[in-house]
Amino acid sequence: MAAGGPPAVDDSDDKGGLRAALGGLTTRGRSFLAAGVAAAVCAYVLGQGDLLRVGLLLAVLPLVCVTVLFRTRYQVAGTRRLSPSRVPAGAEARVHLRMDNVSRLPTGLLMLQDRVPYVLGPRPRFVLDRVEAGGRREVSYRVRSDLRGRYPLGPLQLRLSDPFGMCELTRSFSAYDTLVVIPRTEPLPPVRLAGEASGYGEGRQRSLALAGEDDIIPRGYRHGDDLRRVHWRSTARYGELMVRREEQPQRARCTVLLDTRRIAFQGTGPDSAFEWAVSGAASALVHMLERGFEVRLVTDDGTEAPGGSGFSGSTQDSADSAGLLMDTLAVVDHSDGDGLARAYDVLRGGDEGLLIAFLGDLDDEQTAVAARMRQRGGGAVAFVLDSAAWVHGASPASDAAREQRLRLLRESGWTAVPVGPGADLALLWQQASHQGSLTGSAAMGGTTGGTTGFTGGWS
Repeated sequence: MAAGGPPAVDDSDDKGGLRAALGGLTTRGRSFLAAGVAAAVCAYVLGQGDLLRVGLLLAVLPLVCVTVLFRTRYQVAGTRRLSPSRVPAGAEARVHLRMDNVSRLPTGLLMLQDRVPYVLGPRPRFVLDRVEAGGRREVSYRVRSDLRGRYPLGPLQLRLSDPFGMCELTRSFSAYDTLVVIPRTEPLPPVRLAGEASGYGEGRQRSLALAGEDDIIPRGYRHGDDLRRVHWRSTARYGELMVRREEQPQRARCTVLLDTRRIAFQGTGPDSAFEWAVSGAASALVHMLERGFEVRLVTDDGTEAPGGSGFSGSTQDSADSAGLLMDTLAVVDHSDGDGLARAYDVLRGGDEGLLIAFLGDLDDEQTAVAARMRQRGGGAVAFVLDSAAWVHGASPASDAAREQRLRLLRESGWTAVPVGPGADLALLWQQASHQGSLTGSAAMGGTTGGTTGFTGGWS
């Protein structure tokens, strides 16, 4: 047997051959065997030859079924297809199974079972009628999970049964697939904030690939290049047609910071504050990628998720980048760190462009660290969650402390937005736009001691 190409694993061989096959006797088979043994013993004690023959028949029948079923070698190929293989939490995916009989003999009655984690639903089972030689059977089932993660599907198992129902044997395929349940994403409005600077948002510059207007390092001529870009001096030097390298747009940059500290979030489950933060980070990443930004994802421990451009000039397709980032967010979990110092060390090293942070509970020390993350060259917006309110409800004392910390962030240049239980990210996104516009207007009016708005724009 095969699953997606590789041969299947035969459980009966792995567990000791025929002895393991005897373990596949059903209740009916065990009953027949026990009745046969009992009849043979009674026949011996009572001296009844006819009863002995009946007992032998009852005992031999299940043993013959076991032997025949064990020697049966169906050549069956199985394949599994996920549609889609990456699905948001709470959405359904369909799993398509196909069984092909690649032998010249028809099969008997087969029971097909796929191994599925309990969080995806009940284990699917299908009864397949006799499959003719060269025939196929196709079945499908649905899976759904409210919890993000990576879930293995498989391997497929075939349960073989004899016509009398005396024995059942299980044969397993070796291949399996993985279903990725990514965070829910929410479409965000295409708002724009005040204080736009060149090179960010819509105000994008165009720069040469290397220094100098003439770009003295040319490249070879390609079909379709404008002949007006031919660099004759290099053509004469290298003996082949050379052209000046084309100008390349300087893409806007965006960094999404996700706070994963265990001590910063209370509660668990799909409706917890931490899951909201992960979903918010996913929504922001997708939104900025769709608008042509170079994005990267950084966590509180300073780890940069794979799939982001890393600001290295990568031209990776935004769909591929979004897929890799979503795969990372599908399995992201709490960290054991107690602060944002490592993330600060990563962010202070260069020009991060627009910085969007999803932060959990902050104390005075971590508020000061977050305030220092604000870069002069780009805008910064922080969605600050009060996880205690998500679990226990808001209290006047906690509200006062949170407002004080939000004020400190705003004074350092952040556009800080508080996030309450079950908040709508799209509305908070618009609120951040409005708040940044007001702050930018105040700064342009010459207000001293105030905060600065976004220096980047969202489009």
